[in-house]
Amino acid sequence: MIWTAGFRSAVISPHERLQLSRPRGFADQTVRQVLHLAGGGEALRVRLTNRYGRAPLTVAAATVAVGRRLVPLTVDGAERFVVAAGEEAVSDPVEAPVAAGEDVVVSLYLPERTGLATYSHRPADVARIVDGNHVTSPALTGVEQVEGRYYLSGVDVLAPPSTAIAVAFGDSWFEGVGTTVGANHRSVDFLNRRLDHGWVVNQGIAGNRLLRDEIGEHALARFDRDVLSIPAVTHVLVHLGINDLALPGLLGEPPATAGALVEGFTTLADRAHRAGLKILVATIGPFAGAGPGVSTPAGLAIRRVVNDWIRTTDAFDAVFDVAAAVADPDAPDHIHPALDSGDGMHLNDRGAEAMAGAVHLDDLVLRSQGRSQRVPVTSTSITNPGPPSPPALDRSAAGVPRRPAARVRR
Repeated sequence: MIWTAGFRSAVISPHERLQLSRPRGFADQTVRQVLHLAGGGEALRVRLTNRYGRAPLTVAAATVAVGRRLVPLTVDGAERFVVAAGEEAVSDPVEAPVAAGEDVVVSLYLPERTGLATYSHRPADVARIVDGNHVTSPALTGVEQVEGRYYLSGVDVLAPPSTAIAVAFGDSWFEGVGTTVGANHRSVDFLNRRLDHGWVVNQGIAGNRLLRDEIGEHALARFDRDVLSIPAVTHVLVHLGINDLALPGLLGEPPATAGALVEGFTTLADRAHRAGLKILVATIGPFAGAGPGVSTPAGLAIRRVVNDWIRTTDAFDAVFDVAAAVADPDAPDHIHPALDSGDGMHLNDRGAEAMAGAVHLDDLVLRSQGRSQRVPVTSTSITNPGPPSPPALDRSAAGVPRRPAARVRR
């Protein structure tokens, strides 16, 4: 058996200048978060991150709910643990079988002031926050709900050695901005529903760029950590470039040139191939409807040049033509009105499904290529979850707050 990624969530620093959501911290609060698994296995372990924290993170209690089982989460056998600033931690294994498409619910009690949290800022899901320690409470009252995911970067699952997975590596068009919050209607969710074997984990970051930091570390900088470090990965799907053209206007920078984007995509492909991965690259989606300062004639012209190159180059193993799949045929620099979330730059649920449909499944045959590391599984390496603990935790995500506009920290 092997440990591999059943769920991933790429994180960013709360200290960046450009922010699409307001960072926050916690003190004497429980944070409950639903994680929708792309893949399953015989056991699981939860990955916690304080990568961008400036102080140690104390977790006084934590649980994971799987079906009707509520299991304490421990690290090195301790129910109370500390994740040092800049570090990550992996929970002890929990013997709780999970399936692809299942939700697990992680509750963290954070007793001390945390400072601003390492987080996924636009995950199309909510964190539910309540005062005090309620990690074992089946339902929460007096809840604050925020779109965001805090201190969690993934769930590992114990899977057969033949498992093969892909990573969706990119921006908001993978992370799910514009889709219904809490509905699991991201493009990656729709793609997983099309697959008969293997699965795709989502490492999208809204606002992420191929060539420059903010939002998040740029793609070339985070490729090793967010793609190559995952056992059993055989394919990487890429949607990048739109923010290299759209965000510079908000930051007082010139847009990336076509030549620089081509060089960046080529470098990404070379690194994937050196690691033995197949790389599938999307054409850059349309964004002419995003408005002044984001959509510019120069940026749209560069998009067309780069897309022509993506469609014709032999640098990649395959191309999925997202731009053609979601464009308005009468105005191809614009998203089709039926697929537009309303902001001119992001896809709604139907658009996300169309994006997933642009991937040819013959290009995404997930079979093991021998990159996985087998791990022994013994009774001493598994935390016994004990008997079922009904009732199950309340997973409702009603009352999602309105998303704030982007803001630049000066």
